[in-house]
Order: sequence, then structure tokens, then C-alpha cells
Amino acid sequence: MPRRRTLSDEQLLAMVLALIQAEGPDAATFAAVAKASGLSGSTLVQRFATKAAMLRAALLYAWDRLDAQTERLAEAVPKTPDGAVALLVGLSQDYGDNVAAYGEGLLLLREDFRDPVLRARGAAWGKALTAAIAGCFGSARAPETIARLMLAQWQGSLTWWGFGAEGPVAAYVETELRRFLAAVRA
Repeated sequence: MPRRRTLSDEQLLAMVLALIQAEGPDAATFAAVAKASGLSGSTLVQRFATKAAMLRAALLYAWDRLDAQTERLAEAVPKTPDGAVALLVGLSQDYGDNVAAYGEGLLLLREDFRDPVLRARGAAWGKALTAAIAGCFGSARAPETIARLMLAQWQGSLTWWGFGAEGPVAAYVETELRRFLAAVRA
């Protein structure tokens, strides 16, 4: 009779992801995850087979969470330019106000670029996010172009915030996106 799992896949993937976010992808070894989860290394090998498969599973779990968060926010905000700002500020909340944690998050992006499955998830999320933002500019001329430019401004503002850390990330992002809107409206 097989043993019952003491942790669900979701609980375990959340632990792996937390370890990756705190210490970087290279820290997610079977030994480190075993220590954090209380599971044996052999149990982890049975579940994932390889460290690369464990890392991919954790990052796919992160993409699932980001997709769900994006969908929730896109449904909740008004379909206006201000709604687009609210959506992107909402997505920025997870970065917290810790610049070092934001920098560690960029290492996850490196992993997404390296793995074709993860890269495809990022591309799909980008399309969905572009569509959600474009929906906030539905009456504008070229709403998808405005959406893509706004997304570039958003990502740029996160990077510049990381260098300067001028106040909370959400406030910085909102200020920068409102500057973008003012320029688009001018």
C-alpha cells in the first residue's frame, strides 16, 4: 500500500518557489527542498526525477499563479486607462519594497528564458496581458500599440525603481504610468 503524501503538490511547489525566490534557482537542490519540506530526498526524486524538472514545475506553478492574478485583476479594474494603471500597479505589489528580492526575481526570468516551455508560458502571459491592457484603451486609435508601449513603460519603471528605490514600488510604478498616460493623451 503506497504511503499518503504528506504535502500536496501545490504545497510542495510553493515551498520550492519560496526557496528559489529567497536564495535563487541554484539553491533549489533536492537536499535543500528536503530540509525545507521535511520530505526525504528520495521522495523528491520520485516526484520530480531531476532538479531541472523540479525547477520547471515550481516555475510553471508560479506562472499559473501569475495567470490567475492577472485574470482576477483584469476582470476587476474598469476598462479605462486608469484601469490599466490599476492592473499594472496591482501586478507590481508582489515585488514588495525589497530591491534585493526584486533582483533575485530577475534570476527567475533567466530560467524562463532558458527553458522553452517556460518561455512559451511567458509569451502567452504577455499576449493575455497585452489584450487586457488594450481592452482598457478600446476607444483609442491603435489600442494594442498603446498597450505594448505601456507594458514597456511598466517594466522599465520596475527596473529604474530597482536602481533608485525611491519609495514603495507601487507608488513609483503608478507615478511613472501616469506620466506615460499624460504623454499619450497630449
